[in-house]
Amino acid sequence: MKLSLAYNALTLLAWSASVATAFVSVPPMVDHKSSATMSPPSTHTALFAVSALVRKAKEAELRNYIQENGIDDEIKVYCQTIQEALKSDPSVVKVEEVVGPLQERLTRRKGTLTVIAEFKRKLFDSGYVRPEDFVPELLSSEFREFGAQGIAVLADERMGGCNYDDLAMFAEEQRRSKMEVPGPVPVINSDVIVDEFQIARTKAAGAAAVVLNLDLLGADDLKKMLTASRALELEAIVAVSSKEQAQQAIDMGARMISVVNVPGAEAKTEIVSGLTIPEGATVTKIANILHRADKGLGEVEEAWECRDKGFHCAWVSDALYKAGNSASEHPGAIIKSMSAKSSVRWASPVAKSGRGEGAREYLGDILM
Repeated sequence: MKLSLAYNALTLLAWSASVATAFVSVPPMVDHKSSATMSPPSTHTALFAVSALVRKAKEAELRNYIQENGIDDEIKVYCQTIQEALKSDPSVVKVEEVVGPLQERLTRRKGTLTVIAEFKRKLFDSGYVRPEDFVPELLSSEFREFGAQGIAVLADERMGGCNYDDLAMFAEEQRRSKMEVPGPVPVINSDVIVDEFQIARTKAAGAAAVVLNLDLLGADDLKKMLTASRALELEAIVAVSSKEQAQQAIDMGARMISVVNVPGAEAKTEIVSGLTIPEGATVTKIANILHRADKGLGEVEEAWECRDKGFHCAWVSDALYKAGNSASEHPGAIIKSMSAKSSVRWASPVAKSGRGEGAREYLGDILM
């Protein structure tokens, strides 16, 4: 039996056997050869490339990090909290039907769309973002001021060019805005989560939520990660790429699902349509908007289409950094355009006034 990274980390630091044995696990291997079709990779979900090699690479990275840096006392405490929670029967899914702060922000009334803006330094198809153009400290406040209801940080050096220091920086900048209007926005860790140790690091960094990929983790490990997240009062967004995965995630207690690796509003909608949701539960549907190589803003129109088909939130990543000459391609403008009540038929994503502007937000939404 293999030992999980968290167990190895605790052993490395001479933790007691009672603490260490709580993290004994065998990561499930997912057989992707049986899949009938393979969807093209998205800008956001390149991080979540579903392969054993990606998982092994991440586990090796975590082992090296622990060997070189050890584990902070704060993270040790969080690991202890997790291992206590994992002592319960993993086959029993314990879900308290309480909408958390992040989910509440992302889920507005029908016909409105919220936005999660993801920060990254490395783009899927065009290399690194120029640091002089997009300064993290400035983007954190800009995302908030232009209406993002969630801010994700791709805290993976290989895939996103970011780390947990960046995650902590965004969380701290948002915390400092507590007395401002608009106030703090929850920060989400979109690292490749494969071990409970990363959940503990997420909490220590001050983030409010994590992204868990069902295809990468498998059902058994997803249950563990959901339990670990709840133990530390972190909300979880579960990434899915099929209707079967979406239903499975809900059955395991996920209450925020993000459709990834799926191009187009129609295909995304098919995945979240007709799901069986427990009585009294609220399930937030998030559409991962894929980056388009063209110079237009088709991503904004796709976000509007997803809104009209019942999605609550759009996750936008590489499209924020197109950085064209037009002011409409500025990150803040893209966030604002996606969350606007604009007609897919009549409005233009680049129009600032006049007929193409589309319907304005209700005053109540502007003030929220």
